[in-house]
Amino acid sequence: MSTENRPIVAVVGRPNVGKSTIFNKLTGHKISIVEDTPGVTRDRIFGEVEWLNKYFTLIDTGGLEPKSDDIIVSQMRDQAMLAIDMAHVILFIVDGKGGLTAADREVADILRKTNKPVILVVNKIDSKNQQDNIYDFYELGLGTPVPVSGANAMGLGDLLDEVVENFPEGMNTEYDEDIIKVAITGKPNAGKSSILNNILGEDRVIVSPIAGTTRDAIDTYFEKGDNKFLLIDTAGIRRRSKVYERVEKFSVIRSMSAVDRADVVLIVIDATEGVTEQDTKVAGIAHDEGKGCIFVVNKWDLIEKDNKTMNNFRNKIREKFPFMNYAPILFVSAVTNQRINKILQTVVEVAYEQNRTVTTSVLNEVIGEAVMLNQPPSDKGRRLKIYYGTQTGTKPPTFTLFINDINLTHFSYTRYLENRLRENFGFEGTSIKIEYKQKRR
Repeated sequence: MSTENRPIVAVVGRPNVGKSTIFNKLTGHKISIVEDTPGVTRDRIFGEVEWLNKYFTLIDTGGLEPKSDDIIVSQMRDQAMLAIDMAHVILFIVDGKGGLTAADREVADILRKTNKPVILVVNKIDSKNQQDNIYDFYELGLGTPVPVSGANAMGLGDLLDEVVENFPEGMNTEYDEDIIKVAITGKPNAGKSSILNNILGEDRVIVSPIAGTTRDAIDTYFEKGDNKFLLIDTAGIRRRSKVYERVEKFSVIRSMSAVDRADVVLIVIDATEGVTEQDTKVAGIAHDEGKGCIFVVNKWDLIEKDNKTMNNFRNKIREKFPFMNYAPILFVSAVTNQRINKILQTVVEVAYEQNRTVTTSVLNEVIGEAVMLNQPPSDKGRRLKIYYGTQTGTKPPTFTLFINDINLTHFSYTRYLENRLRENFGFEGTSIKIEYKQKRR
């Protein structure tokens, strides 16, 4: 949660009343898994919503089941209570088709004690002739119920009007583009959630020894020093052959999309297992999409070490990812807190490199020198000529070189030019794109 004073709205209610459907409609993205199975949303999911030029953070929560002893359900309840505690406004979702239940009354009792604005939202009112279904819910004593249909996106404008009206005075509802988006990826049980909790200094994400506990990609706004972060903790990317449940399939897709949304990707590797096929897959995706990349080797406290252990592990990573020599490698332990503080520091450095710009004159000096030291490739007596280059983008830094013949370009020479750019300008942690444009002379 950012300390920038952004309004926070929590979506709560018993399981399977349609909280995630409403969350997805309001955020405009399919962030929460929507499946007709109670208990699918297990952690708090954060998303940003804009209504009438006002921005706020929306939190989807696992279903509140006040009287369950199940370990995961009780942790879901704790997370929902934490979300309620953080929120400025609470959306209490009930099921207009299923009617009022004892569990709804229990949740209402909990919410009344918060002394926070609670908006009672009766979901699944899919047509006008179902409007009468809202009257039973007056009994909860939480004011006038707002009828909506999450599935059909009906009544959501009225709901948002009410949400915005209930924000406390003095809240910051303006858009902030300075946030660094960080995806935390890796295979199940590599310690992603523990790393996130350690960075935040609180139990923001359910941590349990059961592999695959984190099903959703969880957005957490966070501020440290002068920097603002959006941390996206992803469900572990599993081998597709092991993805049996539909829900788990969604999670694999979500991990891929978390990489897509991020500026910087943390590839968390379990030191006790070494680099796995999934690590290779996510690193390849992050590299291809031009993201900033940092390898985070976790559980380093469990490794027996001598003075060569770290170097040997580093070399193995470099061998597995020869195309990613630019990515920093951090050896950490979420349990002992070893070097965890280096993670955000490195994220900030990599984000800076991703946005680095080079003036055209300096760029062409470097290219000119590179060409002098190593002649471009030729074919049948015709040599590649680079007339000039210019930077045409950031995130990742992208350079367009104007040349005589596109057919004379070669992968190895492009790699050589990339290395020269890195020697001169750094670009640590980020891939570089070099594009060619044929120019007739």
